[in-house]
Amino acid sequence: MRDETAEQPAPLRSGLTTGSCATATSLAAARLLLTGQALDAAQITLPKGKQVEMRLEFCRLLDEGAEAGTLKDAGDDPDVTHGALLYSQVRLIDDGIRFVAGEGVGTVTRPGLVLGVGEPAINPVPRRMITEHLTALALECGYGGGFEVTVNVRDGAALALKTMNPRLGILGGLSILGTSGIVRPFSCAAYIASIHQGIDVATTNGYMHIAACTGNASEDTMRRVYNLPEIALIEMGDFVGAVLKHLRKVPVDKLSLCGGFGKISKLAAGHMDLHSRHSSINLEQLAGWAADIGADAQLQAAIRGANTSQQALAMASAVGVRLGDEVCRHALLFARSVVPAQVQVEVFAIDRVGGIVGEAR
Repeated sequence: MRDETAEQPAPLRSGLTTGSCATATSLAAARLLLTGQALDAAQITLPKGKQVEMRLEFCRLLDEGAEAGTLKDAGDDPDVTHGALLYSQVRLIDDGIRFVAGEGVGTVTRPGLVLGVGEPAINPVPRRMITEHLTALALECGYGGGFEVTVNVRDGAALALKTMNPRLGILGGLSILGTSGIVRPFSCAAYIASIHQGIDVATTNGYMHIAACTGNASEDTMRRVYNLPEIALIEMGDFVGAVLKHLRKVPVDKLSLCGGFGKISKLAAGHMDLHSRHSSINLEQLAGWAADIGADAQLQAAIRGANTSQQALAMASAVGVRLGDEVCRHALLFARSVVPAQVQVEVFAIDRVGGIVGEAR
């Protein structure tokens, strides 16, 4: 369990990706096989040239091959793999470099991802990092053969259930990820990448109506309204912009956007990141929209003074002012300005228990 966040603000600490962990542990295991050196740390070069040293939990010979392990350090990023033991087993083979999904690493079972069906879920950049390091080691040691690399994550199958992997058709464990080798705190790049992957997998498998939802309640609403399968439900969280922009590259026939009233009101105001760190609810704007559909001066003043968007919505609803629909209409106009013209778009706003409180189609 992580320590509690300090009360005094401090610079956020970066970490290293699972791809960097797999590279370091593969290199250490291969070095043990070729040189007999069992190291307690491994130095690797990240894609942009930075060198980092990673502490090893173990580096030892096996009956056939060798293995090395390290604890994943995600820095201050809220990463599901933070603290997980990642270990690689390396075996010498005749030629080439072969990748295998070991304990806790998933296998691709659906088309639409960058990796083919049946491939271990070790993404292209980590594969390239491992290949480059092992190739350099082989040259250094005068070794002319190849390597079989099996990447493992202890308890990875259980951890994967907390990610989008099952929905993407990556079964049996986690993905080995990373493009820069570094986890930047709260960069959310991995989350955005998974949104893009979700859309790609859905469309590749023929689902041209997708529902992008901010959370579990909105997903449940879209299941109830459309009976959509899991593969067509895109968990976008706060990153509506990641959905809208990706549809410029991978258009669908129909996009249903669904989220809590407060988040949809942020979308209506033109925000593409709905998190409170990056956008806030504009009660003055809500009062103006309410005025456009008949709210009197008293209700407008009450909305401006509301504690929350939900309270503003309740006050409007109590006197028959359909603020939820008006907010969804503005959200729809903004979404339409981003996605291609051929994509049919609709927006739903829900309350905290999943009831629809506004819609625009």
